[in-house]
Amino acid sequence: MDPLGVYIMKFKAVIFDLDGTLLNSLEDLADATNSVLRRFGYPEHNLEAYKFFVGSGIEMLVKRALPRQHRQDEHLQHCVRLMKAEYSRCWTNKTQLYAGVAKLLDGLESVGLARNILSNKADDATRQIVATLLGRWNFCVIAGARKGVPRKPDPTAALAIAAKVGIEPRKFVFIGDTAIDMQTARACGMYGIGVLWGFRPAKELIAGGARMLLSNPTDLLPWVFK
Repeated sequence: MDPLGVYIMKFKAVIFDLDGTLLNSLEDLADATNSVLRRFGYPEHNLEAYKFFVGSGIEMLVKRALPRQHRQDEHLQHCVRLMKAEYSRCWTNKTQLYAGVAKLLDGLESVGLARNILSNKADDATRQIVATLLGRWNFCVIAGARKGVPRKPDPTAALAIAAKVGIEPRKFVFIGDTAIDMQTARACGMYGIGVLWGFRPAKELIAGGARMLLSNPTDLLPWVFK
């Protein structure tokens, strides 16, 4: 990995992951999924387990949470629909910004770095959550999972953001909390920064290709203003 002192200001834009990077949404996701599991009398899971269930969209989250013998496609899709309904009712209960994220976003905004969000959460849910919890900041592009667009770590969506913003991919920092995010960054030729306050451990981020690790959001600010 590169040292923290890399000259960040050679970059002109940032793509953030959403869940586990900007927002701690784990409890609401877990509560919604466990509610579905209870309906069928299936075992529920603790928060630690959900750290490894999330990251690849709601369908994969539900599939990972279901007992293996109950993952048949028709039943899985039914449970996905139930989970989406539960989550739409509870996603504002406990989800909040991680400490230091507001200060980081303020700093990036003040120096004019183009800020973007790319999530594997459904696009409509991503936009609603960003508008509600991150509405005080301006983002150039906000994108979630959409039909016909491959999810991260496929580079398609991230490269589309770069094209829309009009900045070369190599001028982007990609900040996320999972190997999926780091793999996306590498596939796009972007600079991957892994965050340690999110859902996954350092070893996963390093294995995914992280160029740098951050323990706190504000750790990036000294290099932003350098």
